[in-house]
Amino acid sequence: MKKISLLLLVIISLAACSEKESNLTVNGNIKGLKKGTVYLQKIEDTLVVNVDSVKVDGNSQFTMQAYIESPQIMYLYLQKVDNSEYDDRLNFFAEKGEVNITTNLKNFESEAKITAAKNQERLEEYRKMMDRFNDSNLELIKENFKAQKAEDEDKLMEINKRYDNLLKRKYLYTVNFAINNKDLEIAPYLALSEIFDANIKYLDTIYTSLDKGVKKSKYGKQLKDFLKERREQEKKLSAQMEDEEQQ
Repeated sequence: MKKISLLLLVIISLAACSEKESNLTVNGNIKGLKKGTVYLQKIEDTLVVNVDSVKVDGNSQFTMQAYIESPQIMYLYLQKVDNSEYDDRLNFFAEKGEVNITTNLKNFESEAKITAAKNQERLEEYRKMMDRFNDSNLELIKENFKAQKAEDEDKLMEINKRYDNLLKRKYLYTVNFAINNKDLEIAPYLALSEIFDANIKYLDTIYTSLDKGVKKSKYGKQLKDFLKERREQEKKLSAQMEDEEQQ
């Protein structure tokens, strides 16, 4: 009997140890929300999975918790039940500690104010610059439409050159931004999410510049694996081209 009790105690202790305590707390307030379910989500093996959830019924404030190995992008997903036209999702850079999110029902994503650690601050800084690039891109699209309508070939060629230049500037800005933030996990994240199709030398430069701790993070490891895959693909492509030339 004592042996059985001891065995049960060991099993319970092991189960308790295997359950990792939460190290992330997300406090939120969605003004105007009366009823709905809010989900805390993350990407796991290319799939969006729910980490925690809370039902809102009258009180628009809520708290959710999770455990994360290292800083990563997470999502706040709102599933409405008040006959709204669509549901909403916003993302943020989560780190160990607290994240505070305040937004409203009408403009859930665009008017969200997120208070978090350095990665989130840098992400917002980066996105502000990307908004400028996107505005310039929209202007080029408008000009391109007018040039096509007027069948102005010279103007179309000029717009294409300007678009290529804008794209290069965007990529170089991202590379420099990542290198300047080599001590933060946002650096490998941007390499993977924004310029994954850039010249491999740029991605390699970002990875090489990363601090040791960042290299061991979720996105640091993913960037390392991605670079390995890219090199293998380029070797295969180079071998194929050589074979075709010899034939």
